[in-house]
Amino acid sequence: MLGLLGFYNELDGRPDQPNGSIRDAVQATGEPDEAGMVAYLDAGHVLIDVMEAGRDVITGSAHRHSLGCSSLVTDGAWLWRQDFPHYVEAHHVVLPEAFIAHVRGQNYQMPTLITAQFAPQYNETMPLVGWASAVPWRSTAAVLEPEPRAVTSKAQFDTAVSAQDRNRPHGSRHKPRKPRRA
Repeated sequence: MLGLLGFYNELDGRPDQPNGSIRDAVQATGEPDEAGMVAYLDAGHVLIDVMEAGRDVITGSAHRHSLGCSSLVTDGAWLWRQDFPHYVEAHHVVLPEAFIAHVRGQNYQMPTLITAQFAPQYNETMPLVGWASAVPWRSTAAVLEPEPRAVTSKAQFDTAVSAQDRNRPHGSRHKPRKPRRA
């Protein structure tokens, strides 16, 4: 079975998720190498791409992984939601010691995925995260190499949001004010 990261009650709207409440996992500071952990999580193999948008369940704000937030990502040993790196970066959620050791042992580099080794673990794990109806893993490739994918950094996301706010007319988002007469 795959190790599970970021499957919190608040993210799925169902109690008794494998990782409990996210509020219990928040810390004031993260690991000294948290940036490396976040980069590793961002580089994972996308298994299931979900088209949805979500907000940070703690602050209510949009974040860099809002789009496709519950898509599933893996490194072949662990499974996490696509928005999990945001919670590590922004709220320093607790990471399991076994995961920290695993990432450091990989030198923060996403490994290749060996299909024959991964498929049984995937099929066993999916029902535990609410994906009992997921199609069993059947890849035609024997090995999946990590593919670089464009991931917006927190700084890039924050800059883009700030620029949007500066260019927005005064008033609420839903009902901007009429322009002032000269």
